[in-house]
Amino acid sequence: MVRLGVNIDHVATVRQARLSTEPDPVHASVLAELGGADQITIHLREDRRHINDRDLRILRETIKTRLNLEMACTDEMVQIALEQKPDMVTLVPEKREELTTEGGLDVKGNFQPVKDAVSTLRSEGIFVSLFVDADNAQIEATADSGANAVEIHTGRYADTKGAVQREELSRIMFAGEKSRELGLILNSGHGLNYLNISEIVAIPGMNEVNIGHSIISRAVFVGLERAVREMKELIHRALMDARV
Repeated sequence: MVRLGVNIDHVATVRQARLSTEPDPVHASVLAELGGADQITIHLREDRRHINDRDLRILRETIKTRLNLEMACTDEMVQIALEQKPDMVTLVPEKREELTTEGGLDVKGNFQPVKDAVSTLRSEGIFVSLFVDADNAQIEATADSGANAVEIHTGRYADTKGAVQREELSRIMFAGEKSRELGLILNSGHGLNYLNISEIVAIPGMNEVNIGHSIISRAVFVGLERAVREMKELIHRALMDARV
């Protein structure tokens, strides 16, 4: 079974639009878990534009599944992770001017600081994944860094259609094969939704997908618990079809 991580950042984005106390991402995590989420994913950005330190602290204390903390590879964030001990840390690139994460982490170009962060986190028993593009050089660098897992950036696949999308899917599939050859656990995320999820979860060896925007958008109309349940059903159906 492919696990579903539900990213609840956008719930906090709505809250921060009014600098208010609602909607509370902690409440959202409860509903997501009731809907069948296998993991709650949050991105604690350096500018705290949505998820904040209080959210992380309370989520660490209350969720019943697993907590995946997405964060930049900085000394501040590594220290926070060591204090809060999420089940998993996913190191991602981060630019203050971006609306959302725009691409994968350049592990090869920033190898030593990434490797140092991975080593520090793993020494405290934290599972570490690196969010990278579907590029063999980056995947090899991920394995060399000592990370447990790789999360393949699916944004280009999600943003295209037709022949271009099929080409992107092929790149992701080859990247997945390379990841497994190197002993990395295979995850994926970014831009995935109810229409494009099936092909991704059917990739051999896929362990986990992390989805936020499309589930929270759907939840506006049907509620978060149902929105998560619908995504889980699509994942299950895609896996059953892949086995036929």
